[in-house]
Amino acid sequence: MVPRIKELHQKTIIPEMMKKYNLKNKNQVPVLDKIVLNCGVGEAKENPKLLTAAAEELSIITGQKAVILKAKKAISNFKIKKGIPIACKVTLRENRMWEFFDRFVNIALPRVRDFKGVNPDSFDRFNHYTIGLKEQIIFPEIDYDKVEKIHGMDITFVVKNNKNKEWVREFLTMAGMPFKK
Repeated sequence: MVPRIKELHQKTIIPEMMKKYNLKNKNQVPVLDKIVLNCGVGEAKENPKLLTAAAEELSIITGQKAVILKAKKAISNFKIKKGIPIACKVTLRENRMWEFFDRFVNIALPRVRDFKGVNPDSFDRFNHYTIGLKEQIIFPEIDYDKVEKIHGMDITFVVKNNKNKEWVREFLTMAGMPFKK
């Protein structure tokens, strides 16, 4: 079964963007390549159970096993030694990516307290879009009673064919991303 947003992209977004920006090839239209969820748990150096819990929660949210990341270098001010586990991440592609995007935009984001839209300027130099969340409990998959500690995460939407930031923003808007006006 084809995910709803992927079908929307193929049948609606591609033709509209080709017409609006006078593109000759459908491969010039921006498209999601992958979604990366990253959760840094600084307290993991004292309590490794927090990192394990964060990795399990990421796995529940995405339906894919999270990878534990280790510190690349020592930072004495934060009491971090090289090689200790301090973060976890999940990279979603293909149908899981489109399904997650749909659930994130239509179910999780509206559950954010005082939500007025996402920042339209959170693009990096490669025109990938990143959102920082303060709580993992906005996802309905997470049982609030079983959460050990509230933590945030970064979600990066990696977009192919991203030469122009305005095209990427237009693509994300058409796919359902609620940007602030």
